[in-house]
Formats: sequence, C-alpha cells, structure tokens
Amino acid sequence: MMNNPSNIDELIKNHNPFAGHIVVRPQQIWGKSFPDVPSINTHASSAVFNAISKISQGHHQTIGITITAEKGLGKSHILSRIRHRLQDKDNTLFIYMSKYDNLNKIQHEFLQNVTSSLSRAFVGRQIMQWTEIASDLLNEISRWDYTPEQYVSGVFAKVLNKYSTKIVDQLAINIQKNKHNITNPYIIKAILWTLSPNHAMYANRWLSGLEITPEQAEFMGLPNPTKEDREAEALSTVRQILDLISDYRIPVICFDELDIADVADNGFTAAQIIANLVKDLYNNLKRGVLLLAMYPQTWNEQIRALPQADAVIDRLVSEQTNKQPIELKYLNSDDIITLVQLWLQDFYQEYQQTPRHSLYPFNEAKLRELGKGKPTIRSVLKWCAENFTLTDQDKPKTIHPVEPHFKAAVVNVNTAINLLLEDEVAIAAALRVAFASLARETIEVEGVKVERVEKILVNKADQGYLNFRIVGNNGKVKIGVVVIQQSGGKFIGAALKRLIEYEKFDLTRGCLVRSKKINSGASVPQECLKILLKKRGGEWVLLQKEDIKPLLAISSIYHNCRSYELAEEQIFDFIKQKQLATNNPLIREILSAPSGKIPDNLAEDELPISIPQNNSSADYIELNL
Repeated sequence: MMNNPSNIDELIKNHNPFAGHIVVRPQQIWGKSFPDVPSINTHASSAVFNAISKISQGHHQTIGITITAEKGLGKSHILSRIRHRLQDKDNTLFIYMSKYDNLNKIQHEFLQNVTSSLSRAFVGRQIMQWTEIASDLLNEISRWDYTPEQYVSGVFAKVLNKYSTKIVDQLAINIQKNKHNITNPYIIKAILWTLSPNHAMYANRWLSGLEITPEQAEFMGLPNPTKEDREAEALSTVRQILDLISDYRIPVICFDELDIADVADNGFTAAQIIANLVKDLYNNLKRGVLLLAMYPQTWNEQIRALPQADAVIDRLVSEQTNKQPIELKYLNSDDIITLVQLWLQDFYQEYQQTPRHSLYPFNEAKLRELGKGKPTIRSVLKWCAENFTLTDQDKPKTIHPVEPHFKAAVVNVNTAINLLLEDEVAIAAALRVAFASLARETIEVEGVKVERVEKILVNKADQGYLNFRIVGNNGKVKIGVVVIQQSGGKFIGAALKRLIEYEKFDLTRGCLVRSKKINSGASVPQECLKILLKKRGGEWVLLQKEDIKPLLAISSIYHNCRSYELAEEQIFDFIKQKQLATNNPLIREILSAPSGKIPDNLAEDELPISIPQNNSSADYIELNL
C-alpha cells in the first residue's frame, strides 16, 4: 500500500465515500451492499437467524417478526445484513418486496415479487434461486446428485436433447405425485425450465402470471394466463410455489418500505394490506419466516387499527420477541466509531492507501460527541458526507445536493439494468418524471413545449394498458405513451388497440416504447402497429439501455425524496441543470415528429426452438423414473 500523505489528501479532495449513500436501495439488498457493522442492532438480525434455526429443527413451522424503527435508523440495513448472511446457507431462500405499485392487485404484485426474487442470482454466483429448487426437484425424482451449476451448464440441455422436450412433461407428472398440495402441474414444469439458460426468462415470466408468445408457450408446454385470471389465480400460485420451496428450503419473506401514503380502493393502507396478506401466508405456509419493517407510528396507528387486529398481530410478532415488534436502537459513540472506521477501511483499501489513523480525516472526539445525541445511521452518514474534508481551505466547490445521490443511483441502476429493462412500471415512472421536469421549463424540445403530464382516465376494461399522456403547445399536442416490454401477443395487441383510439382517449399521437421485436405471426399486434405507424401518425420509439439509465436513476431518487431528505424542487432543478431530460435521446425521440417506421436494432424476442448442446461431464444420461 502507498503511504504518501499527499496521495491520501488528494484522494480525500476528489472522492467522498459517504456522499450519496445514506439510503439503502433494493439493488444493495441483492448485490453489493454498504459496509455492515454486525454489532449494531444485532438483536434484530439474531432474532431472524434464531427463528430460522428453530424452524429447521422442527420446533416451529412459521414465525412472524416485525421490526420497527424511526426513519433512517437502519431497517433496510438489517434486511441487507440478513440477505447477505443467508446466501452462505443452503437451507434458506430469500424473498423481498419493497414496491407496492397497485394496492388493489396486491396478490399479483406479491407473486411478481416472489418470482423476481427467486430469479435473482447469488452474489459471486450466476445461479438463480429458482435453479436451487429446480435442482432439488429433479435430483429427487431422478435420484441424481447434480449441482445447480452442473444442470445449468449442460446436464439439463443433454436431458432435453436425449429425451426431447416432452421429458419435462413426464418429469412434472412424476414430481407432482409426491406433491399433493400442488394442483397446477404447470408450475412444476415452469420451474424445471429455469434450468435451461435459453428458457429461464420465459419460465420466470410465466410463473409471474405474465403472458408469453404462443410459440414460446407451445414449445415449453405452458398455457398462457388471461388477464382476468392473473389476480384470481395469483395467491393460489404463490401458495403452491412456497409449498414447493418449503420442502427443500426455509423461505424468508421480507416486506420493506411499508410506510407509504398510498391507499387502496377499500380504504386500507399498504401496511394494512400487507399485514392481512401476511396473516393469510402464516395460516397456509408449511414453514417460513415472515419479516416486516415499518415505522413505530405505522404499527400503532395502522396495524393496531385493523379489524380483528389481535388475530393479525399474533401472526406478525412471535413468542420469541414477547409478542412485540423488535425496536431498533439509536447509535451510541462506540457504534459511530466502529461504523465510520469500517466505511473508511473499505474506502482506503479500494484506493490502496494507508491513512494516518483509522478515522482520518475525522476527529474521534467530534464523532463521539455525535453519539451523545443518539443519532440514526442515516444522520451519521450524512454528517460524514458533509464533513469529509481536510480543512476549510481545502473544501471542494459546492456541489448540487442531488448529485452524490444521483451518482450512487446510477451505479445501482447499472448493476440491475437487465432486470430494470423488463420493468415496465419503473420505465414509465422514469419517463413521467422526465416529462414533468420539462413541463417546468420554458424551452421547446423537438418543437414541443411540454405543459403537463396526465394520467389517462379510462374505464375498467381499459385499465392497465396506457401509461400517460403528454400535453403541449397549448393543448394542440397530446401524446399517449405506452411502455411494453413483455412478449405476450394478447397484451401487446390489447394495448396497441387502445393506443390507436385517439378520439376515445383524447390523443393526437400514440407512442409505443419498446426494445424488442413483435412476433411477426401475432396478427392483432401487427395490424394495430400498421395502423399506428401508417394511418394514425404514431411512433414506435426504441428503448435503449444507455438512454433509460439516467432517467431510472433520477426517478428512484424522486420517488424516495423524503428518504433522501430532498425536496422535489431540488430534484427538478438538478434534472434541468444536468439536462437529463432535454438532452436525452429517448425523450427527444418521443417528442419528435414520427418517422412512421419500425426502429432498427430491435432485440430478438423469439424463443430458441433448438436446445443447444453444452459441454458437460455428464456424457451419459439415464433417467430413473
């Protein structure tokens, strides 16, 4: 390591390890997280690990745990710690939910979060949690002992080549004979398909209750769900998935960010709806840990106010926590010293520097003084970000308060961009923020002065298809926008049908945002697309990773501005200052005059019909059914 003091001082002037890192985002729950001090609030994480131990020993079936803490005290840090500790255990699976976009369809949203969680790869391994379960199912029925890595790298492909894809049907039938709670054999079949790298994405979409193309469905032997079936069947599908998981692993199901202000049509808040969902899961799970995190006031004012609250609360807290939520503690002086030392240790190691002392450039006495005020983790990290400097003369020039958070958000988006590119809700939300910022400016972009961004009012039959409307040029321009990344021809056709109904939805132009081709054999989408582009003057705008990344990053900050202690005006000012909207090719293309053409460089969205032969040590495959 280098010990030149001038190198260290120059490093401190140009890099701040604390800036932009006061909030734990979902990407850090799954990927690389903040430095963790195990001694801080160890009582909370230990309660979860103890619960897992008791369940694995057969002393309990299901245990509910609720963590309460004020904003910034470290709820998500605890969940991140739990997630990263569990990845080293072979008897658990981790499921995480922190977004509640549609409280009226929470069962389908929960299903999507379950399948999204199970499609996550372990840190340091390219193996999804799905493949752990699929491997267990296949090993049990075939009496093999292959690892998930072996199946994914070639064994499963060899099985398909040797016996044809119909072997998946036979395997699912044989597995179901021992799984009496599984009434839908297609769930087993879809899970087995996650062992094929070329088909895992489509299997996961199907398990999420989303449509895949008829060709994909036929090849994999999976029936496509209808829109009407999705919410009705979602909870049943979740129960069956969790039943399968419970035979081999203990599911740890976490619900975070429950303190949002949204209310469902029935008048219940997000926390109340999730509490009722957890009650149902508790009653039906074979085994598992149900973990919730919320503010104390959310617990006292919303959970305790539920009808038949005692029955719900009994399932949200366990005997091992004295039937009470676990309260996180404020930091003391020793906690702060340990926390800051760990962050600085990681920072200096990354840049191969050895500081003058472990807290450099901070003064230990000042840090200990902070501890007397019983601060939160967030407030300590914020203080460190603001005071990470050498002397008053060496302080860097003033930067925009949003900038460090934006830089950190971009890093998080980069690590999860492949998943985010499939998240139509997140993409639409990011575009709305960008256009809302343009509405605050006086300039024209591509000949359009954006005045406002509106929700398109629709009846029940039209819900869920059109994202928003851009209004500009004194109301003369009204662009309806729909983001469609999924494959199913039925949904694409239904959305495009509405996008070309300009009179019904008060539009002057329709805009499809999509990165993939549309199946040439899907007659309804192709016909609607022809009308959109050739007859109605609409447009298909190519969605590209590099264009949407900065918009997703700033959108994540905008929608969590209270956690970042930022005002909306500051975020819009940053967007304007950095020209994130005005210079973004995607935004400009949506506003520009339509070309009437299908974009070039669209990604393929077709299922490979042939099964690739992969090299594998398993040259001889013999099934014992």
